[in-house]
Parts: sequence; C-alpha cells; structure tokens
Amino acid sequence: MDEQRIRMDIGGMTCGHCEVAVSGALERAGAREARADFRRGEATFSVSPGADTETFEQAVRGAGYQALGIELLGRGPTPMHSGDGDTEYDLAIIGSGGAAMAAAIRAVGGGARVVMIERATPGGTCVNIGCIPSKTLLRAAETYHRAGHHPFEGIETRAGSVDFGKLVAQKDELVADLRKEKYVDLIEEYGWEFTRGEASFEDPETLLVDGRAIRAGAYLVATGARPAVPPVPGLEEAGYLDSTTAMELDRLPESLLVIGAGSIALEHGQIFRHLGSRVTLMQRGPRLLGNFEPEVSEAMSEALARKGIEALTGVRVERAERTPTGRRLYVSVDGRERVLEGEQILVATGRQPNVESLGLDRAGVEIDERGAVRVDDRLRTSNPRVWAAGDVTLSPQYVYVAAYEGALVADNALSGTDRPVDLSALPQIIFTDPQVATVGLTEAEARVAGREVDTSVLPLSSVPRALVNLDTVGVFKLVADAATGKLLGAHVVAENAGDVIYAATLAVKYGLTVEDLLGSFSPYLT
Repeated sequence: MDEQRIRMDIGGMTCGHCEVAVSGALERAGAREARADFRRGEATFSVSPGADTETFEQAVRGAGYQALGIELLGRGPTPMHSGDGDTEYDLAIIGSGGAAMAAAIRAVGGGARVVMIERATPGGTCVNIGCIPSKTLLRAAETYHRAGHHPFEGIETRAGSVDFGKLVAQKDELVADLRKEKYVDLIEEYGWEFTRGEASFEDPETLLVDGRAIRAGAYLVATGARPAVPPVPGLEEAGYLDSTTAMELDRLPESLLVIGAGSIALEHGQIFRHLGSRVTLMQRGPRLLGNFEPEVSEAMSEALARKGIEALTGVRVERAERTPTGRRLYVSVDGRERVLEGEQILVATGRQPNVESLGLDRAGVEIDERGAVRVDDRLRTSNPRVWAAGDVTLSPQYVYVAAYEGALVADNALSGTDRPVDLSALPQIIFTDPQVATVGLTEAEARVAGREVDTSVLPLSSVPRALVNLDTVGVFKLVADAATGKLLGAHVVAENAGDVIYAATLAVKYGLTVEDLLGSFSPYLT
C-alpha cells in the first residue's frame, strides 16, 4: 500500500540537536523516514494512509517544539515524460553551478532534452567566488605564514613582502581555466542547450527568458545564494567587504574587522592574518563554532589565539561608521560596550538565496521566511513541475551537496525514482590551519536521539604525527553507540583533517563498528 508523505511546519528548532530530537519523536510515534530541517523549520515523514496526524503533532509538542501545521504531500511524484507535443524540453534548469551541472549530466545521460539558462558567469559559486578562489588564497597565505613561522631549530626561513594584487591575479587565472575546463567545456561535450538570459516564470508551466517562452516537463531552480548583509545601522555608508569582494582587493588591508565567525569568516580571517593583517572575529553566540563539539570549539579558539587572531564571543554589532583611516564598529560584548577600529570590515554572516527575479509567485512556488525555496525531502516545490536544489534551498552549502541534490532531482523528476535526500553521513570541512572536519552525530545529538554513547577524545599532543610535526594544537573525538559499537560521529581539528574525515564518513555511512576500525591497518605516522 502506498504511504502518505507529510510535511509539518515546526517552530523552535535552532540547530542539529533539534533536528535529531524532532525526527526521533516522530519515529517513536510511528512515522517512517522522518527528517527534520531546522533551517527550513519543518519535518517530512511517511505514514500509512489515513493515519491520525494529531498523533505526530502531539509527539512534536511533547519533544518541546511547536507543531504549526501539516501539509499532505501526496504518494510520490508523477514521473515527468515528454512526447505529447506540449513541451520543448524534458528539463529546464535555471543556473549553471554544481546542482545545475549534475542535473544536466544525469538527465542527458538518460536521453532527456535539457536546456540550461544562465544570466551571468557560468559555473556558479564554487569555481567563481567560493571553493576554488578561497582555497587557492588559503594555501598561498599558509605558505607565506609558514615561511616566517615554523617550530624547527637550526633552519632559517624568511617571509618577504606580499603583493596581494599579484596573488589575486594568479587566482583569477586559475578560476578562468577551471571554469572553462569543468563547466563550459562540459556543456559542449554533453551537448545540452545553453542559453544566456534572465529567466522568470510567466505561469506555473512556462518560463520567459528575455522574451522567449520555454516550456518543459520539469523545471529545476538552482540559482544559488549570495552573501547576506545584516541590518547594521551605518554599514552601507561605512562600506564593507563580503566573501567575494575580499578576494578582489588589489592591496592587503592593515587590519580587518570580521562580522561573523562561521566557516567563511574563519577561512577569510586566516587568509588575511597569515598574510599580515590584524584580524578580529565577532561571534554572536557564547562560543566559537557553537554547533560543533565543545572540544572542537576549544581547539580552534586556541589555534586562533596562537596565530594572533582576536575572536570575540557574545557580540552584538550596534552600528558602523567611516573614519579618516578606515572603519569603526560600535559593539556590545557580553553586555559591555566596546569600540573596534579597522581599515576594512568583512561581513561573513551567512548567505541569502537568489530568488528575487524568478517570478516564483507566478509559478505557485513557495519560499520560506528567509527567502529560500521550500522543498520536500524529494526536493520538489509546491508546484509539482518545479524542483529546487543547492544553496537556493539553504541546504548545507557545499558544492558536493549541490551536485548530489542536482542528480537526485534529475532522477526524481524524470525517472520517478522517488528517493529522499539523505545527508546523514555528510562530511563538513573548514579549511583553516588547523582544519576542522566532522561527520555524523555529535555526542549531544546522539544523546538527544536517545542513544547511549561511548566517546573517545584524543588531544593532538598524544598523536605521533603531530609530535614529529611539532604542531600539537587540535583534537580527535569519536562518538559510538554503546550497545552496538557502531561509529556515530567523528570530529577532528588537525592538519589535513579534511583528508582524514573520508575514512570516518565511510564508517558512519556503512555502519562500521569501533572493532572494525581497530581491526584495520592504519599506517603509522598518518
């Protein structure tokens, strides 16, 4: 018998812990495939047809959250197919980033007719203004920093001057090469239609692209997101950088005030600090990386302090102003007023979905209070012909998540596979020095889910690889199910943590136990 899919609006969720608590409460009440999303303020789950939805609302309330409404999503998507003479394409894709490219490649591979529409530079965030340029500058800055700061006696190295404009120009050349190789050339190789222009829905079944009407069996909105700017009085007048414009400067600022302390703030803060700028980070919450393990937060706080980065917590930014020599921020730090001076302000407080010009209201596509396209756990919007993937939905903002979701949309929209999004073994990496890498549940999330857990915390000062490197700031933390021994989560702060975490990702995804790991060879000094 077909199951009924349900979406419930939920109030009070603020973090991953909340997602685990809500999902667990729903499943204990009899729901299946329950997935909560605190960013979207919702949960989706399956029930038997005719089940009493009040049972699940009570379960959510019993877990300490607000059940704000229920929507019946139907019993699986209707496969899209063409050939009726009414549609020119099987799939029309708005955007050309990671989600868009993955969807197009999957769809064309299955014989679908695909058109991709891009209003600006092909390639999306990652190659143009995200992963590629930022990691290039991170590596350059780390190389420069280590030339002047290493722990080995008897070896003299020096760090000379920094020509930031020249470094940015080299970064731009690499971006242009990879944009062509990884995006533009693939469009020609796979052979889907690519058109430039501003896409906007005319009605639920028609796109207009600079006056041209496009009709498709299915549509994918994959327009990404841009830096969000907080409503700080005086900020616009004072002038500020964001994660894009900071990588376009022709001169290194003497000092940088960073509003935010998440992954983008940490990475950009280290770029400028390693190259010689004085950097201050501002975190609104009581501790750095508040959604991560406390041990991770402590290790990164120590690492930043050793590099001379001031990381303030409990900060509320009151106003900004321009000065003859730079910028000034008036802030409250744990209730105490403080004035911060810097040459530049960098805003790194999250990202805002690109939806304003799409005419989503004319298409019957709902967005949430943050402007993100609202999707179910199959990535379908409130219009059954329209799907969305990647940053425009406020999914975890990694290019590999966008690519996964884009391919999933192609399968669900064109083949009727009806597969839900599964991010239960999603690795997350911050490419600082040391790196931060995590996968699976934190200890707190596991306990909220009702698990009895065993944990192991190993400081880097006990790891031989770190000892021979003379670099012992960091930590490993493993979380395992006490009854089964299965690894539930791994959390690492260390050099090359991003490489280490893939082994843990496989262990979490495929249910390996601590004994399985102990029974495997691990080459010494790795």
